[in-house]
Amino acid sequence: MARNLNRRDFLRSAGAGAVAAGLAGCGQLTSRTKPKTPVRKPNIIFILADDLGYGELGCYGQKLIQTPGIDRMAAEGMRFTDHYAGSTVCAPSRCCLMTGLHTGHAYVRGNKEIQPMGQLALPADTETLPKMLKRAGYKTALIGKWGLGGPGSTGAPNNQGFDHFFGYLCQRHAHNYYPEFLFRNDERVPLKNKVPNAREDGAGVATEKVEYAYDLMEQEALQFVTENRDGLFFLYLAVTLPHANNEAGRNGMEVPDSGDYAAKDWPQTEKGRAAMISRLDRGVDRLLRRVRNLGADQNTIVFFSSDNGPHREGGSDPNFFNSGGPLRGIKRDLHEGGIRVPLIAWWPGRIETGTVTGHVSAFWDFLPTCAVLAGGKPPENIDGLSMVPTLLGIGRKQKQHKFLYWEFHERGSAQAVRLGRWKAIRLPGGTLELYNLENDLGETTDVAAHHPEIVAKIRTYLAEARTESEFWPLDRKEGV
Repeated sequence: MARNLNRRDFLRSAGAGAVAAGLAGCGQLTSRTKPKTPVRKPNIIFILADDLGYGELGCYGQKLIQTPGIDRMAAEGMRFTDHYAGSTVCAPSRCCLMTGLHTGHAYVRGNKEIQPMGQLALPADTETLPKMLKRAGYKTALIGKWGLGGPGSTGAPNNQGFDHFFGYLCQRHAHNYYPEFLFRNDERVPLKNKVPNAREDGAGVATEKVEYAYDLMEQEALQFVTENRDGLFFLYLAVTLPHANNEAGRNGMEVPDSGDYAAKDWPQTEKGRAAMISRLDRGVDRLLRRVRNLGADQNTIVFFSSDNGPHREGGSDPNFFNSGGPLRGIKRDLHEGGIRVPLIAWWPGRIETGTVTGHVSAFWDFLPTCAVLAGGKPPENIDGLSMVPTLLGIGRKQKQHKFLYWEFHERGSAQAVRLGRWKAIRLPGGTLELYNLENDLGETTDVAAHHPEIVAKIRTYLAEARTESEFWPLDRKEGV
């Protein structure tokens, strides 16, 4: 469990005087700098896109889709080049984010549905990020998509540390951008959309499309920040853009209009995808402007990322916009394109503008990062490491992962490891592929046969990096 530290212990755990200087907003971040003002816990906002690819933002190389707001966020903050999602699909990725555990230790390691609505629920005693921040004095809110427990379950957001929840509990319900209802805490909020013969899980297709769910969630987020501007808050804004509406057939990129892309000579699905991403971009920009206009920008750190790589659903083709950038693979792959995602951090006056870092990090680092930002110490027995030294420009204090680990169970069990420049994937059946990301970022050439010593080391990690799970058994072959 996280606990409050005295000032000396906090500074020692977080990087001594340099971290204190950074949190106090002083100029040069050196070990000799002393804070001129008291260290204040920052508000924390984490914006999570849904199925947004590594290459779908201008600041990550996108040429066709316009994302000026997020690009400006990167220019004013820090952009990570080697950041990874918790998994290659929704639920386990979000579980890693909320618990600080990778998919070898997390309770939720795949998309497992529970009828009539929801996914496998987190147990009641799970130590989660919002529970930790509540103990540190934060008001906590989830706005958007949850996927870690349905209505009335132990995993429901209000049972996992969130004071306020508005959005979708169930991932299948979240496929629908014009639902009949959303949840506010444990109550259903009816919307004006008409869904004939609506299914119990709320995933039917609306014929009268009046209230676009993303727009409602954006307004809820702006309201939450405004109402809590004088307090201390954590906002987890888990939007559904640009996930496809898988119930809508070939034109499943559902958005009120095509915006600036209406006149483009593109397939309608790609106009829809581009419009969804640009709509998300405007929403991020509005939220940052609201924080700044409230005078809270220097007391608020904002993160932006995506839960996994780009999809090939709803008629959309990830090759059309080169959605994965230079990376191989998409959602449901353990190649880089399925798990390497954008990460941008914005904190005016604290994070140096226009910085780019190659620090290798993952979703399970977010919980310990927040623990330090909140003035405490990261819990023991988690897989994450605080990224605060990197954020504050004192990389020499940054702890490094020995390796990163993933497992995936949808198409036979597979595993992956990132070890320095090496990336290994154990395919269903046991075959292990090895890539040198330093000179082969696109994972085009399997070099396993040329590096038996690296393969042997990684096979050891694959065997040791997980605990057994009744829900997620591993197909062990070739000694793994």
